[in-house]
Amino acid sequence: MRARRQERVQNVEAKVETLPFEAACARAYGRIYAEVVTAGRKPRGPRALDLMIAATALAYVLPLYTRNAVDLHGLDGLIEIVDLS
Repeated sequence: MRARRQERVQNVEAKVETLPFEAACARAYGRIYAEVVTAGRKPRGPRALDLMIAATALAYVLPLYTRNAVDLHGLDGLIEIVDLS
């Protein structure tokens, strides 16, 4: 199972251009974090990585494609969320 998952990640990495998480992303993360807290949700724990991805989308002005749009509830005012589920 783990080997298949690693192979899948490597296949995606070979096909997709990655974006660095830089200063603009960190500032965007602050906006995302505040929005999540305002909505009464917890921005920490497993959700933190999803929020970092959302911050990257915000910083680069890109839509965020996800199969877990529920975790991004309330952020659609900041970024375009495309639900793939």
